[in-house]
Formats: sequence, structure tokens, C-alpha cells
Amino acid sequence: MRVVIGDRNLLPHRELLEGLVPAHTDLIWHEVFDEAAIIADLATADVYVGGKFTAAMAAASPRLQLVHVAGAGTDNIAFASLDPRTKVANTFHHEDSIAEYVLSTAIMLRRGFIAQDRALRRGTWSTSVYDDALPQPLSMNGAHIGFVGFGHIGSKSWKLLRGLRCTGSAVTGRGTIDAAAVGLSWAADAAGLHRLMTESDIVVVSAPLNDHTRGMIGTTEFAALGSDGVLINVGRGPLVQQQALYDALQRNIIRAAAIDVWYSYPGPDGDGDPGDLPFADLPNLLMTPHSSGITRDTFVGRVRDIADNIRRLDRGLSLARTVR
Repeated sequence: MRVVIGDRNLLPHRELLEGLVPAHTDLIWHEVFDEAAIIADLATADVYVGGKFTAAMAAASPRLQLVHVAGAGTDNIAFASLDPRTKVANTFHHEDSIAEYVLSTAIMLRRGFIAQDRALRRGTWSTSVYDDALPQPLSMNGAHIGFVGFGHIGSKSWKLLRGLRCTGSAVTGRGTIDAAAVGLSWAADAAGLHRLMTESDIVVVSAPLNDHTRGMIGTTEFAALGSDGVLINVGRGPLVQQQALYDALQRNIIRAAAIDVWYSYPGPDGDGDPGDLPFADLPNLLMTPHSSGITRDTFVGRVRDIADNIRRLDRGLSLARTVR
């Protein structure tokens, strides 16, 4: 069996993967995503592992049996170009790491620690202890957390936040969450979004990106969240309208945001702006480079899932976590 690997995040775990797949497996590693170089190796490949699979790659893969995304998102897979017999599978394991990000950024922004850090670098002790005009910040106790999407990420984040005596609610595409069973105040389908934004102190966005969810949070939703509200986006950038996000932060329509997912991404060199607007100039924004789920634990778990499916394919068994 020949496996072509085009995801650099797996390179630190090369020895682990090579030790888990059948001994006769031929693993072809690519340190960067170079489409032409990868295509050259796909003619005899049985499996491709990576987060991006183009129409040109599909055309060059006559015997491909499996495209295995080294993560959850499949929005960069050219499904329409794949042979109907080619399976697509994904893997998760990022939810614990992202939940840590949600917890930490929620506390940092609700307590105002980011603003305090930036002020102290200028020599200003920005706290109510020294400035009577500043209110004492709120703790997480009693904060209402609104979840836009409540899958692996939302549910894991809620388990951590619930331990701080927060309350919560959720909106999902199908609206099938049993609120009482998971300790939420209420849950609804997307029609409940305005209510969720109005009631929440902190909104966590982790919904999938599709035609129904693209741009679902905009000017109206930010106005409902209000001047004390915090937004945390760990789903996909375009779930939130770019101009509306910038305006809400620049005009203090909301208090702050932590954004880990963006509107444009860099090439292999890792250089590039995350959007079309000057987000870096905003003092009330915590910017991270789509790194909330990037931990060693995440990718060790993913490598084990990928190896498991390669072994299943080799033995003629049903594959796990297939998405088509």
C-alpha cells in the first residue's frame, strides 16, 4: 500500500505513524504542500493524507481509495472531482485543546487582562485600585455563555466553563440538543441566534461553515451582544462577517474578541495578513494564528486514527469516521 502524506503537522510524529501502519506500507512524506510535487507521487497512491485535496490531485490519482484529512474540516477537499469509490475520512482530538483556549481567552478578556497588559507596557497601572473611573472586573461566576454550534468543541468547552459556575445556552443547525441533559439553560435551532446574542456575556462560535452559516453573525448580532460582550471564534472566519467584526471592535460595540480563525491564510512561508482590514490595530482583539487546537496531544490522537484507517483499508475492513 502506498500512502502520500502532505500535512506538515504530522512530521513531528513520523516515527509513531511509521510504527503503527502495516510493515509493507510505503509512506511518501512531503514537508510542504507543493501541489505539483504531490501530484507526481499520486499516480500509484492508495491513500492521501492531508487537509487539502484539489481537482488536479484527484485527476492524477486513478487508484486512490482514501483521502484522510488530518483534522476535522473537509472544506478544502474537492469532493466533486473525486472518484465515487474514493472514501474521505477525518479525525478530531482537537476539542480538548480548543476548550482550553476558549476557557483561557474567556477569562483573559472578561477580566480585562489583555488591556491591562498593554497599558502596563506603557507604564499605566490600569486597575480600579489606582483609577476610580475603572470598574472592578467581573469574574466568570454567573457569566452566561452562548454557544453557536455545540459539537465536540462546544461540549468540551462547556464542561470547563460550567465548572466556573457559568450558565449556558446553544443554537445549532438542527436544534436537537437536549439542554437539560447537558446542563444548559436552553437550546434551539438557528432561529434562536438573536436571543442567544442578547442574553450572552460571552459567545463561543464553533459551528461548521456552509451555505447556511456563512456570515451568520453580523452587525445586528453584535449590537445584540452589546458593549460588555465578548466573542470567541474557533470555528471558521467567514461565520462572522469581516467588516462587522472590525466595526464592532473598533467602535466598542462589543467589549473584546478572541479570533483564532480568519479570512485569508498565508502560503507555506507563514507570512500574510489574516484579513483585508487592519485588525492588528485593534487594542481589544486577541489574535491567534489558527493555533487553538495545535498541541502535541491533538496530533498524536490524529496519527493514531489515521493509522487505524490505513490498517482497516489494508485488511479490507470498514473505515472509521468517513464523511462520504
